[in-house]
Amino acid sequence: MILLDTNALLWFQHNHPRARPLVRAGGTVYVSPASLLEIAVLTEAGRLRARGGASARDLLRDERWAQDDPPSADWFDAALNIGWTRDVFDRLLVAHARLRRWRLATADATIIEHLRPHEYLEL
Repeated sequence: MILLDTNALLWFQHNHPRARPLVRAGGTVYVSPASLLEIAVLTEAGRLRARGGASARDLLRDERWAQDDPPSADWFDAALNIGWTRDVFDRLLVAHARLRRWRLATADATIIEHLRPHEYLEL
């Protein structure tokens, strides 16, 4: 199982070359509610522009992935143990992946530096 970080989700959606390892890896791919919230925040702040006015929720219509919904108390408790970043979304995504024991698809060097090799799929 693979959980997409926010950039991985956007790259996968747009068939960006950075998403090729996801295609090669195969298996089930999931999206975190944290990524949807991050996309909404970035869009509202003008730092991200969605194609055709699509919303973050519109990403869930893609059949290549499914949204996962971990129990929030367990998820946020796991996030409390991630003190090496001040980025709330990174904390939530790493906690989500660890809670499920899935690999996190990411190109984020800081995240990769702090995860064990079996915890991530580098893009």
